[in-house]
Amino acid sequence: MPKLVITDLSKRFPLAGSGGNGGEWLEVLRGVSLQVGQGEFVTLLGPSGCGKSTLCNIVAGLFPPDRGEVLLDGAPLAASRGRVAYMQQKDLLLPWRRVIDNAILGLEVQGAPRAEARAEARDLLRRFGLERFELAYPSLLSGGMRQRVALVRTLLCRKDLLVLDEPFGALDAMTRAAIQGYLRRLQEEFGRTILFITHDVEDAVLLSDRVYVMTARPGRVRAEIPIPLPRPRQSTDGGVVREKAGLLALLHDEMAEAFR
Repeated sequence: MPKLVITDLSKRFPLAGSGGNGGEWLEVLRGVSLQVGQGEFVTLLGPSGCGKSTLCNIVAGLFPPDRGEVLLDGAPLAASRGRVAYMQQKDLLLPWRRVIDNAILGLEVQGAPRAEARAEARDLLRRFGLERFELAYPSLLSGGMRQRVALVRTLLCRKDLLVLDEPFGALDAMTRAAIQGYLRRLQEEFGRTILFITHDVEDAVLLSDRVYVMTARPGRVRAEIPIPLPRPRQSTDGGVVREKAGLLALLHDEMAEAFR
């Protein structure tokens, strides 16, 4: 049984000022269907504005779809609350909490002992190059450092499914490569199931078992692309270059159709 099954998912929102009562609506997702297997790393790849973040919000249970179904281990989302760890594009760090206390927020909510949570957080902060900043406040961190703290907080939640929405957006190239490697090891060693959102083709090819390519808004699944390359992968590998070229061609065709 797949870990996550999304079937015929659609969502629209009222445009500002219309209220939706006879006014205009913005259709964001239309008939999206996809699956993520246990222990898989699956990426949603698509242009900005295609509804990737909206789909994440629905999977995380932040709001319902207008139509369609989301199942986690065969059960509706309403019966699966608390089993999805979601990292949004904004880091959402609490400014009055130090780095280490932001990192353990999810564990605290789950009732983990504070000392145990801090010890676990310190290990991840070290792996992500943040060990010197565990007592700093978020205002002292760069955008990339804040993003790393948010990722640590998400990874510490010990949930069945990780949903990561553009987690590398504020990272420099070297940090990005290091965290790519860590995510891959996390998935391989511990069987974590990851739904990863990006508009970066290289991220998709280097990390994924499969890639779903989304259309421009309203977002639909244009193609499902397996990435059957051996690991570890490097951006200069011949297979990686070929897969990137294929995905870029799909995205180029999609954008060309969208702007006709």
